Parts: sequence; structure tokens; C-alpha cells
Amino acid sequence: MLNKGLRDEEKIRIDNVLKTLRTLVYVPYPLNALQKSEIENQLKEFGLNIETLVDYSNQDLITLLNNLHFDWEQLELFADILIEFSKAENYNFEDKALAVYQYIQAESKVFSFGINSKISSLKNK
Repeated sequence: MLNKGLRDEEKIRIDNVLKTLRTLVYVPYPLNALQKSEIENQLKEFGLNIETLVDYSNQDLITLLNNLHFDWEQLELFADILIEFSKAENYNFEDKALAVYQYIQAESKVFSFGINSKISSLKNK
């Protein structure tokens, strides 16, 4: 377990990477090569790239994110990014996002109407 100071630093680092990823994938058009490269660079901060993200099983991805000390909000944001990335590109990360949302709902011990709505939306597609 990380001590409080290291946890705070790790949380800030993860938040910064997620914010950058979010700005990169929330575009209303397909990504160009430079944008994909930027996404790859940000994913490297988590030991991922687009190819490994495709190859990881849902459970392996959740385990990786837990090992990186993602909190519930960060997990939800990462799942949101996966959905937006799927919209911008020809990747289907919706199953991975659904697995992350379901994991949060089951393990956080707090029911979230927002996450439940996201789960329902993905299941109805």
C-alpha cells in the first residue's frame, strides 16, 4: 500500500494523464496520426498502448488499473474515455468500458445512478 504522500502524488499523476486523454479523444471527427500518437504517449503512462488495450481481457485491464491505484472516479473516467475513443475510431472498447462500470458498481459498495445509467445504455446497444 502506498503512504498518503505517494498516494496523493499518484492520484495527481493519474488525474493529469486522464485529463489529457479525455481532451484527445473528445473530438467530433476521426483522429489524425498526431492525435493517435499523443493518445499512445498518454497510454504509455499506464503501461498500455492501443494494441495492448485491444488485446487485454476485461479482467486483465481492471487488474492493471487496480494495480496502478486508480480510484473509483478515475476508473469511471477511464471507461468514459474508452467509449469516446470507440466513437472517434474503429475500435470497440464498449465491452471493456461496460466491464469497468460493472466492476465499480459491484465493488465500490455505493450504488451510483450515473454508472447504472451508463451500464444500461451500453447493454441496450
